[in-house]
Amino acid sequence: MDDLFHLGKQHIKDTKPYQAGKPIEEVERELGLSNIIKLASNENPLGPSPKAVEAATSALHNIHLYPDALYFKLRKKLSQYTKVDMQNITLGNGSENCLECLIKAYIDEDSNVVLDQYAFATIRILVKAYGAQEQLIPSINYRHDVKAMVNSVNSHTKIIFVVNPNNPTGTYITHDELVYLLDNVPPTVIVAVDEAYYEYMDQPDYPHTVELLSKYANLVISRTFSKVFGIAGLRLGYLLTSYPVSELLHRSRMPFNVNSCAVAAGIASLEDHEFLARTKKVNAEGLIQVRDGLEALGIEYIPSVANFITIDMKTDAQLVYNQILHKGVIVRPLVPYGLPNHLRVTIGTYDQNVRLLQVLREVYHA
Repeated sequence: MDDLFHLGKQHIKDTKPYQAGKPIEEVERELGLSNIIKLASNENPLGPSPKAVEAATSALHNIHLYPDALYFKLRKKLSQYTKVDMQNITLGNGSENCLECLIKAYIDEDSNVVLDQYAFATIRILVKAYGAQEQLIPSINYRHDVKAMVNSVNSHTKIIFVVNPNNPTGTYITHDELVYLLDNVPPTVIVAVDEAYYEYMDQPDYPHTVELLSKYANLVISRTFSKVFGIAGLRLGYLLTSYPVSELLHRSRMPFNVNSCAVAAGIASLEDHEFLARTKKVNAEGLIQVRDGLEALGIEYIPSVANFITIDMKTDAQLVYNQILHKGVIVRPLVPYGLPNHLRVTIGTYDQNVRLLQVLREVYHA
């Protein structure tokens, strides 16, 4: 049977599977704990919008039917939300599926892809799965080095990935930095900006990416419903692009790649402005709460603008992770990112943040 593994493509065999945050049920089963909180996967601690749940539940009555292959209603709603023409919106089964469609459309084994050394792990997995070469650019203070990215481009470069803000560091590049990047790479190189945490941004120098689409046809924007909208389990994401790119993506994606319940929940989520505002408020307050708590404990962290924060334990973070796990709090160790002393923690509700900080106090000062 092992021969069947070895018959596989070498670049697939060399790829390490994505390590997701432990589910609550698994920790309950393995450790016999209850009252567990999960702060590992940057999920919305408030859950989904009640309107999204209602819409998804209602959609269940028609799951014997295929969804609209063009997803007209959701794309129209997204067009109103983003101010991008609906013909330039491509949907996917999560933003990872969207990025896979992009990668499948543009790269092959002769291509290389430029990305930051701490870029979101799924992107690296997708690049390797399609046989392309990585050009990992060292960060500067955990931020993308835009000039080095520009300088690394060669005749084989097909895509530059910018994760903004970046996961797991929580840092971002500015509008001027993105414009510099776009102005200084060939127009034949795709600049893909992953904005999974876009709705959390309130920094005045954060890029106005949609406004740049009309000038830069090679710009691709990736967004998701998994974070601020709280429907990660339904898997829904989208790309905003120029028309030539959207035409190619339409040929790259599989038909019916988004399910009916996700479509219904996505539309309802976009209409629930009150829930969106509440989520952003809880996160903004929680980010300050956790930051201040870490400073009081003397724990260093990477300043973040997203719904998570990465902390430096100054020791083997896997050991600290296990200690925290046994106290019923799930966080994320960052060994796969080359950050063996760091843990990433999601910003939770006020009470969840209190518990996190208490557990860190017990572990850090033990």
